[in-house]
Amino acid sequence: MLETRSTCPYCGVGCGVLLKADGQGGLEVRGDPDHPANFGRLCSKGSALGETVGLGERLLRPRVGGKDCDWDTALDIVAGKFGQAIQEHGPDSAAFYVSGQLLNEDYYIANKLMKGFMGSANIDTNSRLCMASTVAGHKRAFGTDTVPGTYEDLEEADLIVLVGSNMAWCHPVLFQRVLAARKARGTKLVVIDPRRTASCDSADLHLPLEVGSDVALFNGLLAQIHRRGLVDEAFLQNVDGANEAFAAAYESRLEPTGLDEDLVHQFYDLWLGTQKVVTVFSQGVNQSSSGSDKVNSILNCHLATGRIGKPGLGPFSVTGQPNAMGGREVGGLANMLACHLDIENAEHRSAVRDFWTAPTIPAKPGLKAVDMFRAVGEGKIKALWIIHTNPAVSMPDASAVQEAIAGCDFVVVSDITAQTDTARLADVILPATAWAEKSGTVTNSDRTISRQRSILPAPGECRPDWDILCAVGRRMGWREAFDFETPAEIFREYAALSGVAAKFGRDFDISGLMHLDDAGFDALEPTRWPVNARRQGGRFFGDGKFFHANGKAKMLPLKYRAPEARRAPRFPFVLNTGRLRDQWHTMTRTALSPRLSAHLAEPFLEIHPEDAAGQGIRANDLVTVRSPQGSGILRVRITDAVTRGQVFAPMHWTGETAPSARIDTLVAAVTDPVSGQPESKASVVAVEPFKAKWYGFAVSSRPLKPVADYWARARTRAGWRMEMAGMREVTDWEAEARALFSLPEADVQSLIDVKRGSARIAFFEEGRLVAALFEAPEPVAVVRDYLAQLPGEDPSDVLVGRPPVGRPDPGPTLCACFDVGVNTILTAIETEGLLSVEAVGAALRAGTNCGSCRPEIATLLERVHLREAAE
Repeated sequence: MLETRSTCPYCGVGCGVLLKADGQGGLEVRGDPDHPANFGRLCSKGSALGETVGLGERLLRPRVGGKDCDWDTALDIVAGKFGQAIQEHGPDSAAFYVSGQLLNEDYYIANKLMKGFMGSANIDTNSRLCMASTVAGHKRAFGTDTVPGTYEDLEEADLIVLVGSNMAWCHPVLFQRVLAARKARGTKLVVIDPRRTASCDSADLHLPLEVGSDVALFNGLLAQIHRRGLVDEAFLQNVDGANEAFAAAYESRLEPTGLDEDLVHQFYDLWLGTQKVVTVFSQGVNQSSSGSDKVNSILNCHLATGRIGKPGLGPFSVTGQPNAMGGREVGGLANMLACHLDIENAEHRSAVRDFWTAPTIPAKPGLKAVDMFRAVGEGKIKALWIIHTNPAVSMPDASAVQEAIAGCDFVVVSDITAQTDTARLADVILPATAWAEKSGTVTNSDRTISRQRSILPAPGECRPDWDILCAVGRRMGWREAFDFETPAEIFREYAALSGVAAKFGRDFDISGLMHLDDAGFDALEPTRWPVNARRQGGRFFGDGKFFHANGKAKMLPLKYRAPEARRAPRFPFVLNTGRLRDQWHTMTRTALSPRLSAHLAEPFLEIHPEDAAGQGIRANDLVTVRSPQGSGILRVRITDAVTRGQVFAPMHWTGETAPSARIDTLVAAVTDPVSGQPESKASVVAVEPFKAKWYGFAVSSRPLKPVADYWARARTRAGWRMEMAGMREVTDWEAEARALFSLPEADVQSLIDVKRGSARIAFFEEGRLVAALFEAPEPVAVVRDYLAQLPGEDPSDVLVGRPPVGRPDPGPTLCACFDVGVNTILTAIETEGLLSVEAVGAALRAGTNCGSCRPEIATLLERVHLREAAE
């Protein structure tokens, strides 16, 4: 069977994939060697895509009030409820909250339906949470939301600066391109991040600045640019505001960064002494109450030196979602029209209204994400449609958002599963097609439009998102405007509208593709915009031409603003949140993969050793984390990767996987005043030990949800594994275990020590292990990765809790791409005398695909060699 070319549905790198159906509902996946984003490379998540396409948790029929129904009934209800809300309360009583998981064609129809026909701009996207500050910064500096450079610049630069970007874990394929360039041409690498991350292990310098102090650091750089006479005076003829920006930079101080002055000046010397420099920035810059200013502080430095829009130099934003860029282009944000047109510009509104033959276009921006859900909670939004996102988990102050959705008059959710925190709150749930069943386009971080192609049939009654939205539009009376039959038709209309935008001098123009027939659309190769009669692809701004009305760029005078939340005796720590290497958003896809779930199977909190000692916290303790918004329970990891006074927790766990670790319940709903993007990196918290009365570890061949103060579950190849802890007294552990596993009749083996308060209980059906529970008054000492393999086998010694002599224990998965465990690597290092990461790769393949586990392999090598030296 031939392979189908498509695009990975994870981060904004936009890797090409080659897919082959296995004939049993699954997929074989490999990187596309001809795609310009990845040239065949895939990260651990992309490599495991074939494990995530099963139907076990899929929603296959529309559901109204918790009961399955037919499509006509569900769509009539959705159209009727939105129509009723608009008629009785006005257009702004309706809202869409959409997602960077949508394809351009889905996004375009959602935007057209809300802004052009329902008459409100209340459509916003979860991309508001990841890159809205970049949009605001680009527009303030350039006049449009334009990414100046391309991925090739990373391979032509002499210095790459990563600001608020753990590229090694969050964009690993792109990071491999950086490392390849570093090896080939000696490219210098600087990481600016409060945490020591995997990206730092390959860096020449790491600047662990205080959270939120980026403006102070880059203002200092701007002052040095001016002081050392490195301003490009010719280029500044095309830039307004330079004198004011320089004056503000001279008034800035470095103290807020908390950095050693010598370290700062090493960075300044490198940046100023290197012409070909690319400054890459991501969520650490964007997710801030001063995110827009952070972006502009970086852009100021590149504009002042003319280092923009030329090979190997420029600022570069890397986006977090597969189609965050596309959402910006189609107008998926509440403050934009399609094709980078401005909603507050009367000429732009008139042009879009005429093009769509729409009854109206709203004259003001709609509600941005945080304000939208606040309005839902206040009862101002009467009808809410949430598409492919999980705001009850991912929004700041998530418990308040959860309550707001639960109290809304009418909520419809379109998703591939009903098993999310948000879907469980919906009145209507609509079954949408998933990634491998969808056809359309996405846009990656360097403006490359790629085709996503369906290879699996739509299961059950699932339908594409654009088709669902069109059906509602037709039912609301706008039949002609939403009479589309294929995504190719939608793409042609979208491309034609970009030609209208180009007449206003906008940057986004793909009008050269407006006449693609269906066959041409199906065969569309990866294409970087703009695409018109005059130009295709390339960089922007190297010629000094920008998109403000006068054709110039703008530098902004900026001042450092401290994060709004401040440490206090009651809340002495600053909480930083972020992603893990092998997980994605709220894990509705990645948690389906046993391979991806094996690396870090439990939510955790990183804390500095001195802070841990001061709080009486020991390694692997559970801790309670409290903020003014809420509280949670997490497993502690004591590490000097975070500085004193800071803690870090991943954002992925939900009510479905670890209810006490919904980390955004702790995050304050503070936003950037320009972009509306929430501050996800600087909430204040208190941390203290969680003293449970009992701790448990369980394995099972079937999913389970216990009644416990703390639990976290992860999928394994044999079923599930789970950590638990609780405060309530349990007097009969066998009865407790039978209830937990729903096994009233199964055969049982048990070791129960009432005096010590410990229990080990295993259940068997037809001689094979179905489930086992290990309980103790302290965290349970068993070999978890070994036990997780056992359900379905017939082990006679399961209650021992460790592998028998002669049975290898690979240990926790370190390399998810090739499923290589820590113990396997340690054994190879010790027995084969391996001395380098490359040698480990040659022996075991670990670290030879995406490379994101290479820093951890290096740590294992160092540990073994230090131990050997001590001996």
